Amino acid sequence: MAIAAAPLRVLIGKVGLDGHDRGVKLVARALRDAGVEIIYTGLHQTPEQVVATAIQEDVHAIGLSIHSGAHNSLFPRVLHLLRERGAGDIALFGGGIIPDEDVPRLKAAGVQMLFRPATPMQDILDFVKGLHVKH
Repeated sequence: MAIAAAPLRVLIGKVGLDGHDRGVKLVARALRDAGVEIIYTGLHQTPEQVVATAIQEDVHAIGLSIHSGAHNSLFPRVLHLLRERGAGDIALFGGGIIPDEDVPRLKAAGVQMLFRPATPMQDILDFVKGLHVKH
């Protein structure tokens, strides 16, 4: 008898003061409907709260939505905290209003993928389902 693999666990959240959460809720629901276990942190989380929850919940990935313009500080802060706490194997991806010129810097810092408005939901699902899980 084969043992079923544990489902992929993904924390979805909003960091900073951004209160725009319609898109992130749609992403969370689509991932859940595709069989991914979702931990949704809600609005106004700090990077420290997101990382603590990700570690506590033993997630494989973190998906953050940022529409506030603070992506150049918030994504790197989350990555730093993950590494500092020995959880650098947790994948970080995100979405929101991110200018073209900021994408290469964020990816070089370790953000695995960035999705912007009007990205087809299937692209996000394909990315998450394709994550190389190290847990």
